[in-house]
Amino acid sequence: MSALLAPARPAVVAAAPDLPDLYPEVRRRGGAFGLVRRHPTIAIGGMLLLAMLGCALLAPYLFTTDPSALATSRRTRVPSAQYWFGTDMLGRDVYSRVVYGARVSLVVGFSVAAIASAVGLAIGLVSGFIRVLDGVVMRVMDGLMSIPPILLAVALMALTRGSVGNVIAAITVAEIPRVARLVRGVVLSLREQPYVDAAIASGTTTPAIIWRHILPNTLAPLSVQATYICASAMITEAILSFIGAGTPPTIPSWGNIMADGRALWQVKPYIVFFPAVFLSLTVLAVNLVGDGLRDALDPRMAKRL
Repeated sequence: MSALLAPARPAVVAAAPDLPDLYPEVRRRGGAFGLVRRHPTIAIGGMLLLAMLGCALLAPYLFTTDPSALATSRRTRVPSAQYWFGTDMLGRDVYSRVVYGARVSLVVGFSVAAIASAVGLAIGLVSGFIRVLDGVVMRVMDGLMSIPPILLAVALMALTRGSVGNVIAAITVAEIPRVARLVRGVVLSLREQPYVDAAIASGTTTPAIIWRHILPNTLAPLSVQATYICASAMITEAILSFIGAGTPPTIPSWGNIMADGRALWQVKPYIVFFPAVFLSLTVLAVNLVGDGLRDALDPRMAKRL
């Protein structure tokens, strides 16, 4: 018996190097570094977004002063070595106000994206998988979507006092229907898959099917949609503050800074220019991250790369 088995060992060892590589795609991509190399928009947008986050978190240590400090003796100073972005009509340092204003925009953007994604995900899952509730819930969502987001936010802000929390709530209500409809569309296609039918036939409960089979497949498009909601929320907050329906004027937000400088736009354009540039760069960074995630998570795009 041992004589019959002995010759077989070299054959098995020799055949092992000829086995096909079962993971060529994983080795070619090279993990996270390969993902960033193939999708540079994620790297560029991520670096810009990290820079803005750094400005918001380290604002007191970036050679700033009190953003609300008034000094009528140094009103409308042009940008210089002492006042990098100049001063506004009340003598406040525009550089300090712009740096501190990053906090408001980022808090509003991230909060609206997180809350709207969570609530819209729950509504979309229930509406898409439970046919009885689909008609009623979606008609409510369609009614909210028929109102432009900025007008709905203005109407909600008119019922409350100006604050960052109320701005977040108003913008979130306007963004939830879009997330719910996106998730519902994904669920409608997933619930017809064979593995869902097999789970139903095996007696799996509806909550278990949603948790195990439906929810994981909705996270990819939801994460991409969350980035666009974040960018849209920042713009909407700036619009609300600019027209006086958002955060109080005492809070240094980019919208409030631009609103303070619009009367002097033709003679002192820097008051509006610098917060507008920071807002544009932040929105661009979030959109770049969203575009990169879309390309990275789309299987059809992955096959082309």
